[in-house]
Amino acid sequence: MSARSFASHFVLVVASLSTIFAARADQLQDIIQRKELRCGTFADVPPFAAPDSKTREMVGFDVDLCGAIAKSLGVVAKITPLSVDARVPEVKLGHVDITVANLAYTLSRAEQIQFSDPYYIAKEMLAVKASDPGTKKADFTGKRLSSTKGSTSELSIKLNGSDPLTFQDTGSAFMAVQQNKAVGMVANTMTITKLVNESKNANAQLKMIDEPMILQPIGIGMKKGEPALLAKVNESLAALDKSGEINQIWEKWLGAATEYKMVRTDKVAPLGELKFTPIP
Repeated sequence: MSARSFASHFVLVVASLSTIFAARADQLQDIIQRKELRCGTFADVPPFAAPDSKTREMVGFDVDLCGAIAKSLGVVAKITPLSVDARVPEVKLGHVDITVANLAYTLSRAEQIQFSDPYYIAKEMLAVKASDPGTKKADFTGKRLSSTKGSTSELSIKLNGSDPLTFQDTGSAFMAVQQNKAVGMVANTMTITKLVNESKNANAQLKMIDEPMILQPIGIGMKKGEPALLAKVNESLAALDKSGEINQIWEKWLGAATEYKMVRTDKVAPLGELKFTPIP
């Protein structure tokens, strides 16, 4: 190959590589350049994310956390409401930059997207009618339990050897128990606590089984292959935790003055430091 031919070939190779690298643009830089962080949240699952009854704007714990992360990046948050089973696909396809929607780490999800460091450890809890003699999750093996579709609640039902009956929203799963279509329903602690309290005014009162169905670290979902974005989100979560801002958001939506009366004792920590059994 002559020197001129080699030079021409080298230029073509460099041009090709430039095209490839351009196609693999850093997502964090894209966010900063557009000055907007696209956050996927629940469409209507209070207190995490739901339309305000007066303003119709999305409000909730996850919405405020999205806003806090966006602020730490120097951009604004754009909230995109998602169904429960769209939380992973939408971030995987790049339709949203991050998913902040009470997203639990599972092995199957980790194969599709990457997770931030968890910011709290959630429990999937079972609620049944107060008249039910069952006291532990094993008492409901083989029985039909309701949950939202595509959630870890559904996975926990299957892991318990129970029969899942799934819906698009928690309200429908709750009604399934009231209408005797299911003997109980599974959801996170906050949701179950609220529904048990609400059931006091319903036809059939519910009780919560003390034994958790599963424990699960809750983190923020992001597209794979974006190390800069992952590092920045983890950095932001650690800073928000250290400053007390995550606790402030928690108290606003889930704390002592709310119907949930939940206490946040967890701290942002790498997933590898936690002791838990990952679910499939």
